[in-house]
Amino acid sequence: MTYQEIIEKIKPELDKAINFLEGELQKIKTGRASISLVENIQVECFGQKFTLKQLATISLSGARQISIQPWDKSYVEPIEKAIEKSNLGTNPIADKETIRLSFPQLSEEYREDLIRVISAKMEDARKTIRRWREKAWDEIQEKFKSGEIREDDKFHGKDKLQELIDEYNKKIEEMAGRKKKEITET
Repeated sequence: MTYQEIIEKIKPELDKAINFLEGELQKIKTGRASISLVENIQVECFGQKFTLKQLATISLSGARQISIQPWDKSYVEPIEKAIEKSNLGTNPIADKETIRLSFPQLSEEYREDLIRVISAKMEDARKTIRRWREKAWDEIQEKFKSGEIREDDKFHGKDKLQELIDEYNKKIEEMAGRKKKEITET
């Protein structure tokens, strides 16, 4: 096994860390309405659980309002209950066939809290990336000790591994930076 194969082997895990962070950041409310805030809310309907997107059409009606149109009138009440339990920080307003959610302007204190949460999630993603870097580096060193990798390749591997890790850390910075900007500008 070459150092390139060892590095390639960890890429899917690094991608998982990035995708997980992206999902976590999407869940953070910025004062702007976003369909991703509600589409996966679990709704109990007819003794089964469904995601909201399975029961209704979800659309934005302005920067701070989400409109939910259930496909059947009987879904309105279960959807309202699920939204109330979801800790979105807003109460659903139902009128016959539509449910509306309005999101208030963020207070400065709440913005600071959200930025701290983003920083913590960012650090968790970095820790995961570091853990995979350590695992790959340990494997490269083991292969060197057993004679499967030459000394030059060991150091090339270390450099290539660091380049990959830097690339993923940059992605983390960019994603978190966009979310922080979204919070400070709303």
